[in-house]
Amino acid sequence: MTAPEPSAGSVEGRSAAVRRLEPTALGSRALQRLTGLATRLLDADAATVSLLGDVETVVSGEGLPSGGLGRQIPVTESICAAVLDLGPVPLVVPDARREPRVAGLPPVADGRVGAFLGVPLVVFDGSPVGALTVYTRKPRSWTPSETTLLRQLADSVATELELSALGREFEAHRLRFELAIDAAEIGSFDWDLVTGRLVWDDRLVEIFGYDRTTFDETIDAFLDRCHPDDRERLADALRSAIDTCGEYDAEFRIVLPSGETRWVQGRGRALADDRGVAIRLVGAGFDTTSRRRGDVRVSRVLEVMKSAFFSLDRDWRFTYVNAEAERVLARTREQLIGGSIWELFPAAVGSDFEIHYRGAAATGEERVFEAHYPEPLEAWYEVRAWPGPDGLSVYFLDVTERRRAEEQARRSTARLSLVADVTSALSATLTSGDGEEAALQRVAESVVPVLGDWAIVSLVDEDGRMRDVGSWHDDPAQRASVTRYAELRLAALTATAPIMRALASGQLMRVPDVEQAVGRTLPPGEVRDVFSRLAPRSAVALPMAARGRTLGALSIYRSADRPQADDDDVATARDLAGRVALALDNSRLYTQQRRLAEGLQRSLLTAPPQPDHAEIVVRYMPAVEVAEVGGDWYDAFLQPSGATVVVIGDVVGHDTAAAAAMGQLRGMLRGIAYRDGPGPAAVLSELDAAIQGLGMGTMATAAIARVEQTPEERAAGLTRLRWSNAGHPPPLLLHEDGRIEELAHPRAQLMLGVDPTASRTDAVVTVRRGATLLLYTDGLVEGRDLPLDEGMARLRSALTELADRPLPVLCDEVIERLRPEGLQDDVALVAIRLHREDRPRPREAGDERVPHLIDPQEGPAG
Repeated sequence: MTAPEPSAGSVEGRSAAVRRLEPTALGSRALQRLTGLATRLLDADAATVSLLGDVETVVSGEGLPSGGLGRQIPVTESICAAVLDLGPVPLVVPDARREPRVAGLPPVADGRVGAFLGVPLVVFDGSPVGALTVYTRKPRSWTPSETTLLRQLADSVATELELSALGREFEAHRLRFELAIDAAEIGSFDWDLVTGRLVWDDRLVEIFGYDRTTFDETIDAFLDRCHPDDRERLADALRSAIDTCGEYDAEFRIVLPSGETRWVQGRGRALADDRGVAIRLVGAGFDTTSRRRGDVRVSRVLEVMKSAFFSLDRDWRFTYVNAEAERVLARTREQLIGGSIWELFPAAVGSDFEIHYRGAAATGEERVFEAHYPEPLEAWYEVRAWPGPDGLSVYFLDVTERRRAEEQARRSTARLSLVADVTSALSATLTSGDGEEAALQRVAESVVPVLGDWAIVSLVDEDGRMRDVGSWHDDPAQRASVTRYAELRLAALTATAPIMRALASGQLMRVPDVEQAVGRTLPPGEVRDVFSRLAPRSAVALPMAARGRTLGALSIYRSADRPQADDDDVATARDLAGRVALALDNSRLYTQQRRLAEGLQRSLLTAPPQPDHAEIVVRYMPAVEVAEVGGDWYDAFLQPSGATVVVIGDVVGHDTAAAAAMGQLRGMLRGIAYRDGPGPAAVLSELDAAIQGLGMGTMATAAIARVEQTPEERAAGLTRLRWSNAGHPPPLLLHEDGRIEELAHPRAQLMLGVDPTASRTDAVVTVRRGATLLLYTDGLVEGRDLPLDEGMARLRSALTELADRPLPVLCDEVIERLRPEGLQDDVALVAIRLHREDRPRPREAGDERVPHLIDPQEGPAG
């Protein structure tokens, strides 16, 4: 009795499958890429691909310790074994130390594994051969979408394992075939009829008992070896082939120098020039002595081949079929020998098989190709066909499994790329300010054609109303029809339509017959006509829900020439819908929070006063691409003496804490600077001391300028600016003559919150009335796309060009010119223009006047 074959699910069957897969799996670059993708997509510390036979073998991984690749682990210590013990479902372990099945395993006990997620690897014959597992050092939860994603990656890993093994087996088959040809001992010849040179390969030289030194490459050398009784018949065969430019076929005897007589089969074809005159005779010869004793050798070689082989005569009838060909073609020798290939296999007529077979026979050149034969074989073949004197010889392999593995790998890659592309596109579109509709249009374009031939994306507004906002078709000629159908369908659909049922139930709906489910319910008219042009056969409709709220729906359609979505396609669509919904929900929450925070920050920034013959303009612009407000601020107020103080500041950080700190600093600075006497440097020093004394733990930059004037200066049309800067970008002074002066200390002074004992100094500049002072935060002149030096140069250039513009226009234009693509950081700006005082008060200077002017010894006035 023979032992039964091990089943795919048995330990013996699994070990056999592992032995077949392991040689090409260990160190595979494709598996390395997949484990790297798993660690990145699931935010894991490590990922491994393990095969489980008698021991666990780690064949690939990411984040492994040194020496981890190829390491063999006893089954009793194997996490992979724990995964397979659970059957076909994933093993989800949030806290390994609390999971009895794995808590005692070495990698858990020594702290290398705190949580893991493992999915079985099942190859095409159903064998569970190992597991794809991701690990984290600390406990963590695993979401259903992460489990689905790892399942998809596991499918790709299993496909790659099977594909690599099939490729190795295929190359082995190819090598055996080439060795078989050598074993048949066939030689070739080429007779140039113009020059008379006869060229033999080494095999033919050996068959005729020559060597390279004794064979003189003439037809006489050939005839000298021929048996005297066969020379005339052989010469007639050669002459006939040459005269007719036809086939040469003869079997004859040769006499070797040793006196031994052997049989040789010669076959060839005469090749003609443009005039139809034969110029060459090419062919092959082989020793048939053994064949004449029963064709034992050739038959034995062909029969033991693991690759299918058959030969056809010139009338396309089978003359030989080996055992493997019988199996692959599902017919016996008796059914095939003597039959026409075109009658026995009618689907080959007009296909790639006929094109290449006839092409090889017509050109005399070998053809190698891959082609599909439909039912009843329903298989893909790699075919090698080469012509000979008797017809066509064909060697072929069934590569259906390899093609299926390649297609599965392609589809898995496409689905993973789709998820990554949609996630990236949503993030880019929503954060750029283009809005939800633009983001959902990108989603519709991305899912086609990976998941369907066309798609429609719907959005549920905050008032609960649903709108179709995105659509796309793989065929450009049908895109207008999809757009029109999206405009019409919601008003025409009934409550039983799949999209409505999906929204009502919150469940995914598979629609095998869209015409039955939707088409027949549509009213006559344009909507019905557009639907008929699109001609959908099947569909998937699923809600896009996040945090218990339904934010939209995704409808994906397929035409009649495409099969319905399989489980992998549906799982990808479900994952995609969840990601889209979460992105939309996050975007809406972000918008709400941002509006609240921005409103709070704006409420802290009060409107500026308008002193006599002076105009103050302020601007605050939040960044368009960040989630939280920052600490940029400005201030402008009058001291009791009438002096005008303008302030600009920026608290380090971009969050609500920075905004709160900004409000505190602004209030303290106002309180310190309101009273007359202390100059800007003293104000900054007192504010620095308050930051430390109150334990605020805040750092900020700030610049203060105070407008001062004596009666004599007023009469002369002059004004003094007293200023000090704590690590802030330097204010710019635009003089009336267009000259720009940068107000900078000779040596930069420390920002606030670093060292309260730091020395701070005032600087004074006297200006003629008509000048403009601009204070700003760094978001105006610096960013990811704008180096500081370039930003400062652009700001100076803009001020020069805009010098004669009204102050509000100048401020708005400066921001627009320096940040035309939108702000990457918050920007605060305060500008004061000192109008001339020797003429009536300008209208833009406002209606507030200085209470009185005081003596310079008593304090400043402005």
